[in-house]
Amino acid sequence: MLTRMSKLVQSSIGSVRIVAPRGRYFDSGFEVVEDRWPDEGPLGGIITAMSASEKVGNAWGWNLIVSCDMPFLTQEWLTYLCEHALAGDCEVVVPRSAYGLEPLCACWKTSALETLQAAFDESARKVTEAMKRLRMEILDETHWKRFDSGGQLFWNMNTAQDYQEAVRISQMERA
Repeated sequence: MLTRMSKLVQSSIGSVRIVAPRGRYFDSGFEVVEDRWPDEGPLGGIITAMSASEKVGNAWGWNLIVSCDMPFLTQEWLTYLCEHALAGDCEVVVPRSAYGLEPLCACWKTSALETLQAAFDESARKVTEAMKRLRMEILDETHWKRFDSGGQLFWNMNTAQDYQEAVRISQMERA
């Protein structure tokens, strides 16, 4: 999944950084950035990614943040999401699915780093809580539904059973 997602992101925006605990995924073939706050949840990972982006002088001004456990994301959707972010004037562009906001498939403006860091320093750990401090554009299904014929675009895998279900769905789609 990590390799698939890395290649998908690379084909969408050209570069990839993997945020991971020390010593993980060093053999992935992609740049790995050590998570500054392992075991603190995804908000720390987002801040770590944005900090790394800021240090290299991200001319794009945005960070496409995706979780590696979303097997049905597509290049078409990610390209649309990024183009939409570039055209707007927000600090985060995030889709909303039937399950709520999808901050681990969103575009984050590098300039929002200080605000996110302040939220984290004030003990925020839920990404959606920290997002409330930012100018946010929410993309509802009118934006993403055309990229999601199977209703699974934002589905993520958290268990071995989820993985088996993803394999089953993928095989059915190929048949």
